[in-house]
Amino acid sequence: MPSDAGDSRTAHRDSRAAPVARERLARRIDPATTALLTVECQQGVVGPGSALPELAAEARSSGALAAVARLVAAAHTAGVQVLHAVAERRPDGRGTGRNAPLLRAAERLPVRQYSGTAAVRIAPPIEPAAGDIVVRRLHGLTPLAGTGVDGMLRHLGCRTLLIAGVSANVAVPNAVFDAVNLGYTAVVASDAVAGVPADYTPAMIRHTLALVATIATSDEIIACWAAGSGSRDDMQADDTSAGSGSADDTSTDGMSADGTAPGGPATPV
Repeated sequence: MPSDAGDSRTAHRDSRAAPVARERLARRIDPATTALLTVECQQGVVGPGSALPELAAEARSSGALAAVARLVAAAHTAGVQVLHAVAERRPDGRGTGRNAPLLRAAERLPVRQYSGTAAVRIAPPIEPAAGDIVVRRLHGLTPLAGTGVDGMLRHLGCRTLLIAGVSANVAVPNAVFDAVNLGYTAVVASDAVAGVPADYTPAMIRHTLALVATIATSDEIIACWAAGSGSRDDMQADDTSAGSGSADDTSTDGMSADGTAPGGPATPV
């Protein structure tokens, strides 16, 4: 039937497009030129004692926080630089703005993100590594503006910034826009972002962030890194095998590894 034929053609196009999309994503998130930025994944924001319990509950129930943890672990394995952006404040409030309702409201929250307290530690199940960089900010709404992150990323050779964390309402879109404005390619891990209400996050990603960033799931990102690692391991194994002196290897002077000329007797030494 015509409808079946149309469905078949669509499925065929999709099957051809999928590998192309995966290859494009893999090139875009090359570990050598990519950094993973986790946004405000700290105990005082997404932990059990959060100052924002509704956001914390959504980050956990949606699986976003677990997805961030998987991305961080995969980044460590793949050799991707990880940065953790933490929002904090001094007890005396110095250096923290009051020029937005959100910033003023933070002063009245029951849990304060004070520097040096448990509230500004990275929240489980995320497991930071020794090579991770923790970026702390006392002001503003974005982890990039005025924090020195841009300079660090450039020194690291980063061209793509992979962004995950909270919230879809403020900090994550700010980070994406700043990354693009600074000349980076932005990638958003769609299932590793949370906001409130729950249905706002997919709408924000689809209708706003998708206009300026590459959108991929954490599984797609991790699969690209794993495939790349496998390819590198295979190449290294091939190189090792080529230099291992197996019986059928031939050296540059036409002698095989056991000192025998191809087709001739062993050469006495």
